[in-house]
Amino acid sequence: MSAHKGLRFQTVCFVIEGLNSFALVLYNSYLFFYLRTQFGFHDRDNLVVAGSLGFIYLFAAWQGGRFAQRCGYYSALKLGLMMMMAGLAIGSQLGSAWGQIAAATAVIVGQCFTWPALEALVSESETPARLPHAIGMYNVTWAVTAALSFFIGGTLVQFSFKNLFFVPLAIQAIELALVWWLQKHPAIEHLRAPVGEPLPAPPPDPHRPPPATTKRFLRMAWLANPFAYIAINTLIAVVPGLAAKFQLTPMFAGFICSLWCFARLGAFVVLWLWTDWHYRFRWLLGAYVTLIASFAAILTAPNLAAMVAAQIFFGGAIGLIYYSSLFYSMDAGDSKGEHGGIHEAVIGLGNCLGPATGAAALWLAPGNANIGAWAVSGLLVLGLAGLLGMRGLRKS
Repeated sequence: MSAHKGLRFQTVCFVIEGLNSFALVLYNSYLFFYLRTQFGFHDRDNLVVAGSLGFIYLFAAWQGGRFAQRCGYYSALKLGLMMMMAGLAIGSQLGSAWGQIAAATAVIVGQCFTWPALEALVSESETPARLPHAIGMYNVTWAVTAALSFFIGGTLVQFSFKNLFFVPLAIQAIELALVWWLQKHPAIEHLRAPVGEPLPAPPPDPHRPPPATTKRFLRMAWLANPFAYIAINTLIAVVPGLAAKFQLTPMFAGFICSLWCFARLGAFVVLWLWTDWHYRFRWLLGAYVTLIASFAAILTAPNLAAMVAAQIFFGGAIGLIYYSSLFYSMDAGDSKGEHGGIHEAVIGLGNCLGPATGAAALWLAPGNANIGAWAVSGLLVLGLAGLLGMRGLRKS
């Protein structure tokens, strides 16, 4: 592949990724405002919905990665986009809570076919020396559009809740057209069909850690990442409740509660440009400890200033944990589509466990407004123990 064609190919991949991120963050985040406003859902109800969708994501992402590896990345992208578009179109016409949950299920399953394929597409032909750059561009791209989507999403849905469906639907139609164009690109023939013969192995990197180290860090990152998403999805599900607590409209909730997304973006940029954190356990451990403290601080903040400050630390911690999982997933093996699916599946595990724990705590102690925060924080502490235990196995 010539340098010019390779650049054009990756540019289109990043455009598709950014559009996908904007569309899905808008829908996945503000669905809970829609359920609260239209159907009277409260924090516990939204947490149950979020946990159920996370459970579906767990299995769908695993299968989505296997499908991409077996049947080809473009086939996975087209299938996923068409499923999401169908779910959004149906959801825009339904007037019941159960109908909206069914439509959201279609969107969740569909996106599980897109992310592993996109992660593999931008990583497949990269050498170990260039892979950090590709992963950095990937992370910064989706983080930029995710932050923008969260920031302006409140304004869009406050203007009309129909935008929750029609804006993502229009964006995904553009994505589908770009995938069709990308599939016809003459410089990427080996990615059109199911993956057959593996690509030639790149020359060994003398500075690369031994395989045992890369596999161990991959397992530790796969352990830490679902706990990060336990915190993220618990937070997203209760943002409507935080908005009510501080008397914020959806528009201002979008402005204020999106700060952690911009902090995560800043972390991605730093981690992209500065790579000394690769295979350094102290950075992963520090991020995890910060995650626990900042999550509890956001949900129990007595005022807006405290919540804003906690979001900065939360976004930075989330950034390093997610970046670790994706980088080690792409760096530690050749089955990038399948590894991308596992990376997304552990996200689904976090999407399920966090909201489910928060919902259970609110059901058991409905009179304690902070019980959900403390219960999920306790779950995060268990993850810290597991991370330290996994690290300790190396030294035993």
